[in-house]
Amino acid sequence: MSPFAPVRRRVHHSLAAGVPLALVGVLTAAGAAAAAPSGGVSVTRTATLGDIPLGAFSNALLPGTVDDDRGVDLGGIGSDIYPAGRKGEFWTVTDRGPNGQIKVDGKKRRTFPVPGFDPAIVKVRVSGHRIEVLDAIALTTSSGEPVTGLPNQAGRDEAPYSFDAGTQLSYDPNGLDTEGVVRAGDGSFWLVDEYGPSLVHVSARGKVLTRYVPKGLGLTGAGYPVVEALPSVFLHRKINRGFEGLAQLPDGDLVMALQSPLSLPDADAGNASRTTRLLRFSPAKQAVTAEYAYRFDPVNVVDPGEDDPSELKTSSVVAVGRNRLLVEERTDRRARLRLVKLERDADILGGPWDDDKTSPSLEQLDDPAASGVPVLTGRLLADLGPVAAVPGKIEGIARVGDDSLALMNDNDFGMTDGPDAFDAQGRLVDSGTETTVTYVRLRHRI
Repeated sequence: MSPFAPVRRRVHHSLAAGVPLALVGVLTAAGAAAAAPSGGVSVTRTATLGDIPLGAFSNALLPGTVDDDRGVDLGGIGSDIYPAGRKGEFWTVTDRGPNGQIKVDGKKRRTFPVPGFDPAIVKVRVSGHRIEVLDAIALTTSSGEPVTGLPNQAGRDEAPYSFDAGTQLSYDPNGLDTEGVVRAGDGSFWLVDEYGPSLVHVSARGKVLTRYVPKGLGLTGAGYPVVEALPSVFLHRKINRGFEGLAQLPDGDLVMALQSPLSLPDADAGNASRTTRLLRFSPAKQAVTAEYAYRFDPVNVVDPGEDDPSELKTSSVVAVGRNRLLVEERTDRRARLRLVKLERDADILGGPWDDDKTSPSLEQLDDPAASGVPVLTGRLLADLGPVAAVPGKIEGIARVGDDSLALMNDNDFGMTDGPDAFDAQGRLVDSGTETTVTYVRLRHRI
């Protein structure tokens, strides 16, 4: 029996109770005509996800978890995209759910309008100009309880607040801000998380098997095994900028990418830095086996007109060979793709750069290579910025051919920041940004 059969039964049962038919894939069609080539990149097709009420989606998987979705639709599934085997089918993953920021007394508060939302792995199919939801797997603890998207630890993570920033919510040590996803040969999944930052092993049915976190994190109270197996220096991750990209190499090893440079020794150094880090993890050894430094191009090269290096991020890494990776570097508006090679002599694991007392830190070096630090190098494969039909905030990339990619954006559940994100009745004022899959053809083979 398919591991998704229980989900299908719940979905169809909910349909009988009046859940919109869109929940199982009969979605609003919307698409864009193929764009003219730009810089060697051409858009061949765009597919759009229709409106699926978030409460109906969540309660079909874990009944009673969402009592009020405040008018929010399913979104955020563009946090990553991974081929599911059949042409046009992909595994995707939501992030922690709808969230925003509202300034109160001069300080920003992180809001969670649907605090009962449970992150989920979502299987989709691109059919013409539609994205159809085929199945969904809710993430749960060892006992089957929901894994929410709420922050884990006071003093380390942002405090969670209600939709209007008026009431502080409880922290949740089980909470995950999931991002990258790959599927292993045994049917289980691997995810990365921004809070820990973490690498998370999940069963085919969504149960968290193990969460690997940095040494010294001291996370207690979780309803699943937590193992401190990652370098302690990753405790210095910038808030909301933990692990974002995840790739699975042909030998089964995993490569996880830190979204932004570490705040080492402090936030100012991290915000000014152009050097982020990748980790290689062996599931067989259950251990990190290598660490790499990745150097962003200057921010005004990635996004002309932008001058703030803290806007640089990497959101997706894709294995394209035994030791080659496609790495996305982006701002919220534009993205570029580079091919890099994971050379053995580029490994910095266990060296001075993993000691947070090293001064200057890796993040503070103006030119790491000139200082003797091996840096991943590669060639620019594509600049997606000039391609008008490619949306902003691309977070998921999948290879679908020798010269073709599927790109997926994170639409942030249609949310915006600020007090006007919700109307006087507490219902979402939707941003209008849709979840899309955009197919592109490149000038060169990957």
